[in-house]
Amino acid sequence: MNTIFEKSLKRNRILYILEANFEFLISILVSGSFLATLTKELGVSDGLTGILSSIISLGCLFQLISLSIRSTSVKKIVLPFSIINQVLFMLLYVIPLTGFEKQTKISLFVIMILLAYMIYNMVHPKKIDWLMSSVDEFHRGSFTANKEIVSLVSGMVFSLGMGTMIDHFSGIGKIRVAFTIAAVVMFVLMILHSFTMIFSTEIKASNHSQKNFKHSIIELIKNKNVLRITVICLLFNSSTYISTPFYGTYQIGELGLNLKFITAITMCESISRILVSRFWGSYADKKSFSKMIEKCFIFLALAQICIIFAVPSTGKIMFISYRLLHGIAMGGINSALVNLIFESVPKEKTADALAITQTIAGITGFLISLAASCLVTYVQRNGNSVFGIPIYAQQLLSLFALIITVLSILYTRFVLIKKK
Repeated sequence: MNTIFEKSLKRNRILYILEANFEFLISILVSGSFLATLTKELGVSDGLTGILSSIISLGCLFQLISLSIRSTSVKKIVLPFSIINQVLFMLLYVIPLTGFEKQTKISLFVIMILLAYMIYNMVHPKKIDWLMSSVDEFHRGSFTANKEIVSLVSGMVFSLGMGTMIDHFSGIGKIRVAFTIAAVVMFVLMILHSFTMIFSTEIKASNHSQKNFKHSIIELIKNKNVLRITVICLLFNSSTYISTPFYGTYQIGELGLNLKFITAITMCESISRILVSRFWGSYADKKSFSKMIEKCFIFLALAQICIIFAVPSTGKIMFISYRLLHGIAMGGINSALVNLIFESVPKEKTADALAITQTIAGITGFLISLAASCLVTYVQRNGNSVFGIPIYAQQLLSLFALIITVLSILYTRFVLIKKK
């Protein structure tokens, strides 16, 4: 009987890697340059596109709804919600093909993308809790690394292929053909993604919490382990959202880097992340995710220092260095932020803890991004100087990000690791 159960767990782990991969590929087509291509075709202004991207990050608010979901079968909730979410994403490529008026198309696009992210976030913590339940607690780091490597490798190939396809049809004036192909590709990915969950076995938790929404919130807020991990997530999101959203325009504008170069160094980051993922995973399994994320924060700090010294004369070398160091850092940080919950919180509370930490961190990131935007405007209006000192806004933001990351290192060392 144990052998049959072990085989079921092994199948679940393989299906989880595939599920994460297909979901990642779908997300690529509704973010970054792909999202910008859609909004440009619809006639959405750059300002609205930027606002939309920021509002999407607030989708984590809906993760709180997951605390009220107390179904005995998580699979029966997650599967249909995932299908609806991905159908809405697919329809984003269908909207430009319709004969509706421009304003109607834009309104539908905004409603659908926000609704898609809302539905996604409502069940995301439950899905992670369900699928991670098949992973041995002593090998979570290695498993997460393998899962991330598969997604990153396929993501690079997929992005290159889909980007080339869209560029080709756009170049010959047949962008509608490209959107049709993209919609079909998303439909196929949705089917494959659904099958991974259909064939995954649900591990029943005999002690699953059945407490109401209000009681769950109060209990989690009082949980010191949850609060400590929330602080780390909050600090990381603050250092990220105060700086990285503004690097894109900095590279193209002030530093004068072309898109081909930016794409190349972005791929370099993915490669460096792939190369270190297994090392970080093994390190976390042997030491702990607390010790692993502390080391990752050091590399993140070094990456942020690179941007502090990035000016037109050093832009290329500084951003190459930044991408490589940032890839090394992110090879462990994303894994740690999730696995710290599984490492420190009882099984029956992991899904709710994920929802709480990611919601608070997401709101913080959004608000700090808005504040950073005001600072960027101020510095640029003053001729890229502060108190008479010549400095680009992104350099100043990177300095603030570095300070927050140093605080993250100190907090991890003297609170997380010490308490553990």
